[in-house]
Amino acid sequence: MRRYKPKVKAPDPLLLGETNRILREESLTTVCEESACPNRAECYARGTATFMILGDTCTRACRFCNVKTGRGEKADPAEPMRIARAVKRLGLKYAVITSVDRDDLKDYGSSQFIDVVKAVKEVTPKVKVELLTPDFRGEEEALERIVRSGADKLAHNEETVRRLSPTVRPQSSYDRSLSVLRYYAKRFDGPVKSSLMVGLGESEDELLETMEDLLDAGVRELTVGQYLQPSPSHIPVAKYYPQEFFEKIVQKGEEMGFESVMAGVLVRSSYYAEKL
Repeated sequence: MRRYKPKVKAPDPLLLGETNRILREESLTTVCEESACPNRAECYARGTATFMILGDTCTRACRFCNVKTGRGEKADPAEPMRIARAVKRLGLKYAVITSVDRDDLKDYGSSQFIDVVKAVKEVTPKVKVELLTPDFRGEEEALERIVRSGADKLAHNEETVRRLSPTVRPQSSYDRSLSVLRYYAKRFDGPVKSSLMVGLGESEDELLETMEDLLDAGVRELTVGQYLQPSPSHIPVAKYYPQEFFEKIVQKGEEMGFESVMAGVLVRSSYYAEKL
């Protein structure tokens, strides 16, 4: 099997160093740093970053994800303002807020998302905020909080095709994710986005069917990227796709009716989030 090794620009050590210093001082976690995302320096330079709230411990154990599993700590009431300060200090123009799954919390952590949006908008009113949320177990009260949060864009990731979903995300549900996206699309005035990984064993037909399901649910922005195995204990990569495949997916998505499609080997759910 031929393995494609995409090239990325060497990160600016001064930019990364300054960013990490501010994150440490504010006791914050970004998905960019936690995952050592190859795009992080590029995103920082464009004024975009993805913050992970509600701790670094997830109550679920998806087989593709490198976040540790367990019971998290209580929501920190000071976290929203720390994020707001960091957004201002980093000079961000666009902030993506996501979280681990917190099935142990009464509201699944939905109130913390609202508080973060409020704090960021108070400190930096011109900054756009995207919420990349868990499924909140499909609980409508939690979803309604997100819809009314004041965010500029909502997102929830389907991750993979229907057949593989029970294996890849055993504690989640393909149809529940579709219902979350459908709820957002019907009640939220702004754009709704989702993301898929490829290389888990899906066929091209299955991928296109999933894209159709997302479009039918009201998703208008889509990202598609290559799955990369975080460690030997995670689900293995079944296939590495060439860049030409992703270019084809962009074309197919646009033909289907998506307003924006971003696809590539190193594309992740928040990549070029501000431009989609």
